[in-house]
Amino acid sequence: MHTPFSAPTRRALRTLSLAYFVQATGALSVVGSLDAISRQWWLADSQSAYLISVFGLTFAFAAPLLQVGFGHLRRRRQVLLGLALFSAAALLFAAAPNYPVLLLSRVLMGLGAGFIGPVLGALGSSLVDRDHQGSAIAVVLLGLSIAGLVGMPLSAWVAHAWGARALFLVAGLTGAGTAALIAWAVPDSSEGEHVKLSTVTALLTRIDTLSAFLVVFLIAAGVYSTYSFIAPIIRDVFHAGAGTVSTSLVVLGVAGVAGNLFVTRAARRYSAETMLLAGLALLAADLVFLWLASPSVRWLFVALTAWAFATDLLWPSQQRRIVELVPQLRGVALALTASFVFCGIGLGSAVAGWIYPALGFAGVIGSSLAFLALATVSLTISRASVAAKAKPVASSNSLQPWGKR
Repeated sequence: MHTPFSAPTRRALRTLSLAYFVQATGALSVVGSLDAISRQWWLADSQSAYLISVFGLTFAFAAPLLQVGFGHLRRRRQVLLGLALFSAAALLFAAAPNYPVLLLSRVLMGLGAGFIGPVLGALGSSLVDRDHQGSAIAVVLLGLSIAGLVGMPLSAWVAHAWGARALFLVAGLTGAGTAALIAWAVPDSSEGEHVKLSTVTALLTRIDTLSAFLVVFLIAAGVYSTYSFIAPIIRDVFHAGAGTVSTSLVVLGVAGVAGNLFVTRAARRYSAETMLLAGLALLAADLVFLWLASPSVRWLFVALTAWAFATDLLWPSQQRRIVELVPQLRGVALALTASFVFCGIGLGSAVAGWIYPALGFAGVIGSSLAFLALATVSLTISRASVAAKAKPVASSNSLQPWGKR
C-alpha cells in the first residue's frame, strides 16, 4: 500500500495515536465504569457522574491557558509532561481513600489531558509537509476512534471484573509506558509557541478564527444533543435492551475506525472545507433517516454506521482547517478547538437533558439538526472572512507593476 510517510514518521504518528487512545480511554472510562465506581466508594450515581463533568470542565478551561503558560516548550516535552501528570493522577484515583481525592484526581487528569490532546495534532502535523498534514492528523486521531471501539468496552470489563481501582491502576501504568514510547519514537524537533494571553484573545475576537471555532462547538453540540441519550433512545424508541446498547457502541467503533482510514486517504485529495461540508450533509441526512425510518434494530445499525462515518469526516477535517488557517499558532489554536469541543458537548448534553423528557426522540433530533445548520452558517461566515482577508493582498499584488504614484 502506497504511503506518503517514511517508516520512522509512520512509527512516530502511530505512537502519537496510541497517546490519544490512552488519553481518550482514561477520560471516558468513568462512563463505562460508573456502577463499579459507585460501589467501590459507596457513592450515589450522580456523584460518580460528576467525575465526568469535572474532567471536562477542567480540560475545557485549562487547554488554552496551558498553552499560554507552557506553550513555549517543545511539543514533545509538553506531551510527555501531560502524560506524566495524567498517569500520576490515574494512580491517585486508584489509591483514593474518599470522594474529595477522587475529584482532585479527575481535575489533575483534566490538566494532563489539556497538555496531551491539543498538542498531539500539532506535533503530528509538524512531522510532515503541508500537503500531507491532513493525513497525519487523521492517523493521530485514529487513536480516538479505537478508544471508542476498544477502550470503552475494555475499561468497562476491567472495572466490573477486577474493580475500579484496578482500572485506573492499568490506566496510570499504560500512560507511563506510552510516555516512554514517545520519548523513543517521536523526534524532538517541533518547536513550541510563545503564546501570550493577548494572542488567545485575538484568536477569539477575529471573525475568521472565532467562526471556525464555533463550527466545531456547534458540531459537538449537534452530535451530543442526540448521542448523549442514545441508550434511552434505544430503550424507548427501538424497544431494545442493554445488549443492543453495547452492540451499538461496537458498531459505532468499527464504523469509526473504517471512516478514519477513509479520511486518511481522502484528505490527500479534498480540502478541509469540502470534507466538513460533506460530513455535515451526511450527518444531517443520517439524523433525518434515523427519525423517519421504522424503529427496527437493523435500521438503527445502518444509521449508526453512517453516523460514525460522518463524524470521522468532521473531527480531523476541523483540526486540519484550524492548522491551515493559523499554522504559526497551531498549538494554541488546537487547544482552543479542544475547549470548544468540550463546551459543545456540555451544551448538547444539557439541551438533550431538557428536551428529551419533554419532546422525546423528535425533539433531540430536531435540536441536533438545528445545531448542524448553525455550524454550516458559521463555516460559511468563516470562509467568507478568509476570502475577504485574501482579497486586499491579491489586489495589492495586481497593482505592483504600476509602481508608486
